[in-house]
Amino acid sequence: MSFQRGQWISLVKVLVDTALINAGFFIAYLIRYQLQWFRPVDEAFWVPYRVYWPYSLTLTAILLFIFWTEGLYNSKRKHAVFNDVYIILRGVVTGVAALYVLSLLYRAMLLSRLIPAYAGATISTLLTTSRIVEKAIESQLRKRGYGVQRVLIVGAGETGRTIMRNIVAQPELGYQVVGFVDDKPERGNRDLGRFKGLGNTDQIPEIIKNHNVDTVIITLPWLYHRKILAIMSQCERLRVGVKIVPDLFQISLSQVDIDDLGGIPLIGTKSVSIKGWNLALKRALDVLLSSLLLVLLSPLMLLIAVLIKLDSPGPVIFKQTRIGRGGRPFTVYKFRSMHQGAELERDAVANLNEATGPLFKIRDDPRRTLLGKFLRRSSLDELPQLYNVLKGEMSLVGPRPALPCEVEQYQEWHKKRLETWPGMTGLWQVSGRSNLSFDEMVLLDIYYVENWSLWLDLKIALRTIPTIILGTGAY
Repeated sequence: MSFQRGQWISLVKVLVDTALINAGFFIAYLIRYQLQWFRPVDEAFWVPYRVYWPYSLTLTAILLFIFWTEGLYNSKRKHAVFNDVYIILRGVVTGVAALYVLSLLYRAMLLSRLIPAYAGATISTLLTTSRIVEKAIESQLRKRGYGVQRVLIVGAGETGRTIMRNIVAQPELGYQVVGFVDDKPERGNRDLGRFKGLGNTDQIPEIIKNHNVDTVIITLPWLYHRKILAIMSQCERLRVGVKIVPDLFQISLSQVDIDDLGGIPLIGTKSVSIKGWNLALKRALDVLLSSLLLVLLSPLMLLIAVLIKLDSPGPVIFKQTRIGRGGRPFTVYKFRSMHQGAELERDAVANLNEATGPLFKIRDDPRRTLLGKFLRRSSLDELPQLYNVLKGEMSLVGPRPALPCEVEQYQEWHKKRLETWPGMTGLWQVSGRSNLSFDEMVLLDIYYVENWSLWLDLKIALRTIPTIILGTGAY
């Protein structure tokens, strides 16, 4: 039986990991016996590396088994680099512990009990580095159109938007959406950020040919089963893959909970993830971390305040009304980055607006001060929002706080982003910030609301650091 492309990729990953695990164990041996870090080795206890081969091979087998069961080598399952690193670190800790246990069970005395610990560190470093390099290469290839699936989405209702926001939030899935179709003119002829409205379902065959579509994802309501079957037949004739997303009687996919009862699938509903104990836990972490950061960053904030006073006349802190959780207004605090009275000049520079939808953004805003340009680029102007977090008006991670005039222009589906506290950083900030359109920003915010977890908050926080350093999309 011949291997498929995905199986070859999985095999290559296994072989590379095998080489890296054994290389890491050998490096651990060199650290212990050649470099002799932390603790010298008496010459009488020096042993050649061949004695450690059984340990190295045993650890390799354990780790490969753990990684395989965790789905690390499943070519059909796409992972973000943070997920891969988490699986690797957890697997290495388990593998090293298992190596110690096995040595005790079989009374095989480890000649140096430091080597497994060193091996855990070196193997983790090598495997993590390899995954980061792999993802970087994949990202560059996908930007050039290699290894991506060109997708057409059928239906731009709630189910279709769920697919879109998952694609926006998880670029590692490798999908490139050429656009979507919908038989309602107000949907099918209107773009949603990068997702282009390409017309109605009658144009599907033409769109498939003109846009080199690889896969069609159907998100139509269940009552359109005849049309769904017709579209599937068209795709089959054109040799294009087709997938169907059940709308489950118009229930939002974020509310669907699937369980198993002896092989029988059970479909139920679940609530939005940021509720109950999750909400209390998120709030407790916000209070703890914002308090700590206010203390640690107070010298920097004092320096910025002095520099603002020296740079231009006016108050140090800029106050503005924003809309928070549940649509409630609050006052947001920021370091002033524009000259005094800049808000009154908004109409005068309205023709310079580069944002879409209700947003108002100008890349080279003439109202900014000299210091304000740096504060905006580095996001240091937002440090006073730690006080908003401490007060319970904002969170460290969450959707962007909206202006009242923006909320007035929201469509009904946009309002779901108001179900949690706005944040100092969030998915849209680490996915392009001001370079994203308004609809893409909303898709990312709703994805965050529906899929919140502490792990997601941690990933966003870690991705925020390089985004701030590089100033990606900040102006």
